[in-house]
Amino acid sequence: MSADPKLSLEIRRLAEAKAAEPGALLPILHSIQDALGYVPEMAVPIVAEVLNLSRAEVHGVVTFYHFFRMHPPGAHTLYVCRAEACQSMGSRKLEQYARDKLGVDFHGTTADGRYTLEPVYCLGNCACSPAIMIDGELYGRVTPDRFDAILAQWEKRS
Repeated sequence: MSADPKLSLEIRRLAEAKAAEPGALLPILHSIQDALGYVPEMAVPIVAEVLNLSRAEVHGVVTFYHFFRMHPPGAHTLYVCRAEACQSMGSRKLEQYARDKLGVDFHGTTADGRYTLEPVYCLGNCACSPAIMIDGELYGRVTPDRFDAILAQWEKRS
């Protein structure tokens, strides 16, 4: 993959801005993902150099934490809660329904680029389980029918 010089400079700028912070690796990765929507593979050697770490150390952190993605996300990120309260109220069935409906597994993006499906381990909406969140909007008591209705609302927004 040929490196985009502007993107490389932006990643380096973001990394250097937080390099002096204690435990700088996670804040740097968060700032890159906040700015770009993901942590591109080309960021690994740049961050490693800035922090004097091995590429393996940086890559290991990026791939260990499910929050970080290494590919551009869809236009909307849809989180399905997988915590115990949601599981007790049927989230496993909802997870499977969402994967089937969208045609992707967790961490995948729909073919049209509209949604990226992500698991999350608590949305803090336990009393209204099962819960999902789309771009920061929280929904509770989500059944497959309600899931379809929520997606229909989102389709009308665009």
